[in-house]
Amino acid sequence: MSDQSRLFDAGPDPFGRVWRVQFRWLQTGISIRHADTVDVKFFITPDGGEPQEKVVAMPHPVLLSLAREGNRKLSDPLCMRLAAAHLKHMIETSEDMDKTLVTVSAKELMAYDRQLHSTSFAKHR
Repeated sequence: MSDQSRLFDAGPDPFGRVWRVQFRWLQTGISIRHADTVDVKFFITPDGGEPQEKVVAMPHPVLLSLAREGNRKLSDPLCMRLAAAHLKHMIETSEDMDKTLVTVSAKELMAYDRQLHSTSFAKHR
């Protein structure tokens, strides 16, 4: 996946389709669902298909921990990249594609964070 987390293609999915992904918004879940999460909403559209709404919810305490351990600030771009990485995984595996709201586990967030930062490190070498 490119660094672009606002508009990108993901896939193919298990059925060979490529999906167009569009970022819509990012907000704290506490404001809409009374949950301690950062929610990132995307619209996704498969080749020749209808758009679907997906909201990736990431536990705020886990995000704070990742930022602290990486000695960086918790930022909107970081949250968007982590959510986009999970959505890409969902599309490629078809995991949780039946859900509109998906909560990412701490273990998954840690893996995406390592993946994103090892890629960033390699690009800046």
